[in-house]
Amino acid sequence: MEPTHDDQEEFIFRSKLPDIYIPTHLPLHTYLFQNLSQFKDRPCLIDGDTGETFTYADVELIARKVSAGLYNIGIKQYDVILILLHNCPQFVFAFLGASYCGAIVTPANPLYTTAEVVKQATASNSKLIITQSSCVEKVKDFARENGIKVMCIDTPPEGDYLNFSELINSDESDIPTVQISTDDVVALPYSSGTTGKPKGVMLTHKGLVTTVAQQVDGENPNIYLHSKDVTLCVLPLYHIYSINSVLLCGLRVGATILTMQRFEIIKMLELVQKHKVTFAPFVPPILLAIVKNPEVERYDMSSIRMIMSGAAPLGKELEEAVCARLPNVTLGQVASRFQLSVLVNRKVTNN
Repeated sequence: MEPTHDDQEEFIFRSKLPDIYIPTHLPLHTYLFQNLSQFKDRPCLIDGDTGETFTYADVELIARKVSAGLYNIGIKQYDVILILLHNCPQFVFAFLGASYCGAIVTPANPLYTTAEVVKQATASNSKLIITQSSCVEKVKDFARENGIKVMCIDTPPEGDYLNFSELINSDESDIPTVQISTDDVVALPYSSGTTGKPKGVMLTHKGLVTTVAQQVDGENPNIYLHSKDVTLCVLPLYHIYSINSVLLCGLRVGATILTMQRFEIIKMLELVQKHKVTFAPFVPPILLAIVKNPEVERYDMSSIRMIMSGAAPLGKELEEAVCARLPNVTLGQVASRFQLSVLVNRKVTNN
């Protein structure tokens, strides 16, 4: 006779390390700034294109100002904000400001065609589009026809457009009082559509807090980040890999986050050397460029202690070439999933 369900023995394999405490009762922004007093005067964001630097105290205050400003222009709890931007501090301010007021961010690739942007804005029911003047042409007709506000982080073109400075200059005391459940959605990234049409993935405050805690909290974190690290943010923030493992993990531990709008090998090497980058999350094509480009020899990359490669497999040959080029670096491979918003496997090569 086959054993019944009640007769089956349950096996649970547990780590010898203590469980990681995950504060799932905290909204995302509260969790990220929970230890603010420890590093409030340290650099939080450095704009790699302009050199402008914001401390942790600056970023936390600006996020609250942005939240108040969003409320003042009519954005309410559960409203969706489409961020159509390359990597920049304003992306971070908008993301955190939305979290404070209970709104939802749906990030989109600024290189999308008009049809692709409109499709995501329609599917997500976006109420506000934050972008730059060069992308306004893609959204202006759709926004006008559907009563959607468009805001630019730079000087907007002529017309009924808002400027992001209106948010930054708001009075933080106007921040709305909202009851945020940690089961509320805070981010709505869209998949790339490799297995069908792109799909919006609802990521909650609790879900993102959990995945960040799994990576950087506890006695044996997956990613050994700390407040003295300088993290290179060249991977696009409209992708969950960069939002989760670069931005949110960096904010949680008090690291400095150095943003680049787009990947350019020489510019990247200059920034690594100038700011002494210690943690570099990459994708295989960037690592291939580092291995193949002879200009790399002219720059000091010795500050990098850890490279994380994700979004695609890193072949053995390329892995060995990276280790030969940067022999003192710890190289890790990760795989992330939009549906999980988390690092799901890890391979480390210690040189």
